[in-house]
Amino acid sequence: MARTLALAAALVLSGLLAPSTVAATAQPPTAWAVCGRIAARYPTPPPGAVVVRPIDEEVQRLTAERPSGTTFWLAPGTHTLGTDQYGQVIPKNGNVYLGAPGAVLDGRGRNRYAFTGYATNVVLRNLTVRHFVAPRDEGVVNHDSGDGWVIERNTIENNKGAGLMAGAHQRVRGNCLRNNGQYGMNAYKDGPLTDMVLVGNEISGNNVDDWETVTPGCGCTGGVKFWALDGAVVRDNWVHGNRGPGLWADTNNNNFLIEHNLFEYNDAEALFYEISYNAVVRDNVFRANTVVMGRRFAGSGDTFPVGTIYISESGGEPRVAARTNRIEIHDNTFVNNWSGITLWENADRFCNSPANTSFGTCTKLVANPDRCVRPRIARAPLYHDCRWKTQRVLIHHNRFTLDPAAIGCDRGCGRMAVLSNWGTYPRWSPYQGQVVQQAITFKQGNLWHHNTYVGPWTFTPFDTSRVLNAAAWQAAPYYQDVCSAFTLLPTTC
Repeated sequence: MARTLALAAALVLSGLLAPSTVAATAQPPTAWAVCGRIAARYPTPPPGAVVVRPIDEEVQRLTAERPSGTTFWLAPGTHTLGTDQYGQVIPKNGNVYLGAPGAVLDGRGRNRYAFTGYATNVVLRNLTVRHFVAPRDEGVVNHDSGDGWVIERNTIENNKGAGLMAGAHQRVRGNCLRNNGQYGMNAYKDGPLTDMVLVGNEISGNNVDDWETVTPGCGCTGGVKFWALDGAVVRDNWVHGNRGPGLWADTNNNNFLIEHNLFEYNDAEALFYEISYNAVVRDNVFRANTVVMGRRFAGSGDTFPVGTIYISESGGEPRVAARTNRIEIHDNTFVNNWSGITLWENADRFCNSPANTSFGTCTKLVANPDRCVRPRIARAPLYHDCRWKTQRVLIHHNRFTLDPAAIGCDRGCGRMAVLSNWGTYPRWSPYQGQVVQQAITFKQGNLWHHNTYVGPWTFTPFDTSRVLNAAAWQAAPYYQDVCSAFTLLPTTC
């Protein structure tokens, strides 16, 4: 796939192919589209299924009356849950809910939640779930994060809050998750969250309510947000047009495989990996992401190098079990995004620091945050283990193509970066001054190599004041992008 995309990008730059056809040539959006294209699978009730007529509160009544493991077939029409804001379906273990063609579960702007409770191994297929009004940070489907749910070929759209929450061993396949108020899915659980599969979904237009504007700095927006999830396969999804990040993994996530996805036209980062561990990001397409965020930074005079992939205080850690002990980003294709990959580590953010916005959370290497204090934090092992480190990140065999005119950019939109800030806070921090800047740039095994660059790329190591050309980036003391190729955009006449 990467070779096909590279060829398509080269044809665009040579003028032989219109830019708008790049994704169609290599990753046809129609082949990725789910919304409006989910096949009707259950025109008649399967043998033994309980028929649910589109009568108000019928689905709750029948669910309460029937035993665990019952299959329900929701007949065509609009199914409703009464006028109480807490009208909801509470499945029993192993229940199956199948939607006939045209079966809609509608919250009518009154009900907060569609499917709730702690039942395990619930199955939802071929339903449309819409117009529920979950509060911020809560979700409509699997509201209480029951384990083992299988959510397939549903349309979950136009709800407040998150369309979907997550439990351990959850399977989310072939769904349309679009135009929800906060997230398409909020993968959070008050307890162990492991083994997530997110495959073949269309995740688009989420964060309609623009929560970062309503509550600046909330860190609560995007297509999907993952929290403390250990083990995820994210494959073959079309993540596009979300207000905020496309996918955002925040706080002690680990062991992610992100492959064969198409990310395009997300306002902020396509992929944001924050204070987390060990991931493989391969064979994805990133197209026209981060432009809204990049323009906002540039317009305000902020020189921070926003990136389409943003790795923040995250890295490979051999002591945390996973499919890899690195973050490896390889064989991806980037076309006309606002910049490329930024590796960042906040010198003031560590376990027990007031600057750590993930309050009360410590690294996976230190169970008790209270241990990370003077004088112990100034000595090994806590000196190393109390920090989330951007380390062991390998970026190789990717193709980065940028035509600034295509995204309306004058400058600053073609950057790679590995940097930190000067440590200042709190006063007892052992990481003050250049300690972290030196570490992330030179000592933590962060390496670019064997990449291809087309367009006017620059490189920012150490801090925001250093803006290098390719030759300086490859030379001492950085020695980055060994065996990489650099080509400016060809002149067309």
